[in-house]
Amino acid sequence: MAHILIVEDNEANMRLARLLLVNAGHTVVWAADAESGLTLAREAQPALILMDIQLPGMDGLAATALLKQDPHTAHIPVIALTAMAMKEDREKTRLAGCDAYISKPLRYKELYQVIDTLLQPTTTSPLR
Repeated sequence: MAHILIVEDNEANMRLARLLLVNAGHTVVWAADAESGLTLAREAQPALILMDIQLPGMDGLAATALLKQDPHTAHIPVIALTAMAMKEDREKTRLAGCDAYISKPLRYKELYQVIDTLLQPTTTSPLR
């Protein structure tokens, strides 16, 4: 399965996402803030990143924009995780470079489906 990075500051949300991913056979690394997440993304080169949008310090949208501007990480699909579920929030995530959007609380079937779609070799983004 895939090596996935989770960037999430809420410990309960982190544990849930990690549990769901490990149960699906993925390996997981995680960071509690955007700066650590950017470093891990460059070093670990995960197959996919789950990015919380509301992070302390730099938010997930700014972190995603930096990832997509960096030639070493631009190819990594990013799934935005957010409690905000308005149409304009989805558009903000797309403009920042996120490849998909999942609202919290996480629903495992939706999470697995989006991950499977993004990890397909010839996939197009669910947001576009």
